Amino acid sequence: MRKLILTGASCFALGAGGMALVNQQAWARPGDAETYRMLELFGDVLSTVQNNYVVKVDDKKLIESAIDGMLTSLDPHSGYLNLEAFDELRESSRGEYGGLGLEVTAEEGLVKVIAPMDDTPAGRAGIKAGDYITAIDDQSIVGMNLTEAVKSMRGAPGAKIKLTIARDGEEEPMDLTLVREVIQVKIVKARMEGDYGVIRLTQFNEDAGEKTAQAVRDLLRQRPDLKGFVLDLRNNPGGLLDESVDVADVFLDGGEVVSQRGRDPRDIVRYNAKPGDLTGGKPVVVLVNYGSASASEIVAGALQDRKRASVVGLTTFGKGSVQTVIPLRNGLDGALKLTTDRYFTPSGRSIQRTGIEPDLEVARDEREAKQVARLSARGEASYRNALDAEAGKARREAHDPAEIPPSTFDAKAKDADFQLVRAVDVLKYGSVRAVPKLPTLKVAGAKAPVTTAVKPAPAQKRN
Repeated sequence: MRKLILTGASCFALGAGGMALVNQQAWARPGDAETYRMLELFGDVLSTVQNNYVVKVDDKKLIESAIDGMLTSLDPHSGYLNLEAFDELRESSRGEYGGLGLEVTAEEGLVKVIAPMDDTPAGRAGIKAGDYITAIDDQSIVGMNLTEAVKSMRGAPGAKIKLTIARDGEEEPMDLTLVREVIQVKIVKARMEGDYGVIRLTQFNEDAGEKTAQAVRDLLRQRPDLKGFVLDLRNNPGGLLDESVDVADVFLDGGEVVSQRGRDPRDIVRYNAKPGDLTGGKPVVVLVNYGSASASEIVAGALQDRKRASVVGLTTFGKGSVQTVIPLRNGLDGALKLTTDRYFTPSGRSIQRTGIEPDLEVARDEREAKQVARLSARGEASYRNALDAEAGKARREAHDPAEIPPSTFDAKAKDADFQLVRAVDVLKYGSVRAVPKLPTLKVAGAKAPVTTAVKPAPAQKRN
């Protein structure tokens, strides 16, 4: 079984004829009588639908849909993967598949974008985290099973597809025409930004840890005197738990990365880094935003708690649960993707619903700033059936962000990225506190007091 920290859809195949069969010894267990009575009720309902519905039904699809509803009622991330969906999950974990390059989830009958992937049709079309997909090729998908919606977005490379996108703050939906591609996700990119190495990690699929380690080695080989690293996890929706531990391990010299805890409070599993910091102790900044989820939050939380890195950007998604993929009949009947644990940072923080708050809050542009000022229920907290947050914890309410790009920042310049500029500033000045401040700025729409904006250091020349 592999541990995932992703989102997804669900269904579960059962034989209707066996629904009413009960082990008589089981009736003696407290509470079982009502459970088996309800299973008989399900069998009766299925039989009634089979015999009386206006058209002939597909029994397998009907039962899968029923179990899909059962599992998704638990939380947004549990689900059943039929054989086709299970194969697609394994395929995407390997980093190559055909489609648009979107990580999506279901929310109140809608398909919501968690994050677009870099250098994919979705990323190039300008789709953003938090967008809703309401129609595909002019056909409404409201209420559609997530697996079906994802399947309809995948297809032959070169084929066009039209998505209708609803975006917060926009009065009218927008239509975007994309061309499907074979998605070969290059999950790690590394480059120099002046005296600092920038590592962009887009997913935590297989080999993410090793590829991140290789990026660090390559940058140090290129510039042995580089002064620090920026680890860019913006719009990284997560992936494999083991890979998040391996990525954090690159920057840590041993010690705890994350712990996972199940239903039994004594059931605690701790994941530790190995001795040896590959960066040689050079300073690190982690860049995050609303699209940084699950595995990204593990890494950001671990490096923040261990005082190994400053976190810059916006509060993360807030997905603090672990899904275990459990193959059924060795995968021949698909697999269960079941939420089995919550995860906790080294200091004992649960990130569920609340997310990782940055040490320096920075909006990339005015649009993002307005979202921060207007919406408090974002990310995991916006799901009706999300797991509860840690007792006494809540996501920060709507507020003015601490920083937005000042009027002197040329947002239209090639590769303009105010959040990256601020991350480099933290490295340059040595800490968040050392970065000089500017006069107060405010974004209309926030209920919170006006907060402070910070003057960026001169932009570093790109190599």
